[in-house]
Amino acid sequence: MSNGWAVILGASSGFGAACGLALAKSGYNIFGVHLDLKTTMPKVKEVVQRIEATGRQAVFLNMNAADEIKRTLALEKLQARMAEATPPERVHVLLHSLAFGTLLPFIAPAGQAVTKPQMDMTLDVMANSLVYWVQDLVTRGMLAPDSRIFAMTSAGSHRVVPHYGAVSAAKAALESHVRQLAYELAPQAIRVNALQAGLTDTPALRKIPGNEKMVDWALQVNPSRRLTSVEDVAGTLVSLCGPGTSWVTGTIIRVDGGEDISG
Repeated sequence: MSNGWAVILGASSGFGAACGLALAKSGYNIFGVHLDLKTTMPKVKEVVQRIEATGRQAVFLNMNAADEIKRTLALEKLQARMAEATPPERVHVLLHSLAFGTLLPFIAPAGQAVTKPQMDMTLDVMANSLVYWVQDLVTRGMLAPDSRIFAMTSAGSHRVVPHYGAVSAAKAALESHVRQLAYELAPQAIRVNALQAGLTDTPALRKIPGNEKMVDWALQVNPSRRLTSVEDVAGTLVSLCGPGTSWVTGTIIRVDGGEDISG
């Protein structure tokens, strides 16, 4: 039996890929949006194959999730696919896990500091796009009652990390969007939460200058003396999709083994 569809923004690697597989094992079909070059497409195909091996459908689109026109086309495609089922299916889970932004400092010599277009792009992709996807899903009537919306945040929303300024601002904005969406969608029984993962070895982490020092720090301060895994996050997300968690909304849920309170 299908549990309907889960839409994952940033589905090809890291948290998105792990959550997609875990949700598929729980009975959800997966509609994944990702942005990959030709060199990383073999890994995307592997993710699709692993999802399909669970017996669930996997529809993946290689596109810019923050592009308004492409978002419209993607939702039209998903809507048509869901209409093929009897009775027509709906979206029960949305995960925002987009990790694409600038890692330039605010203050630096000319030409080496973050620019307005780069700052705007980071905020648009990593924060504001959540609002636009939710708006379109609600307007189209694609979200099922008691559906769940999740956004991936990090301790960087309230901690200073070198080169992380623009992303930190985006994460703080994302958490604000989660609270506002939770408030406005509560009458429709749609729950919205942020998952704050601990430091996790993902492709996004490896792009941050000095990530090796960040790993060493996390291993020292985390009470369990290990990094967070994508499976830790995926298991939490699936649990929060259960019927006993319908009263949890508008909050930031730490999935870090106590890393943030210890650091």
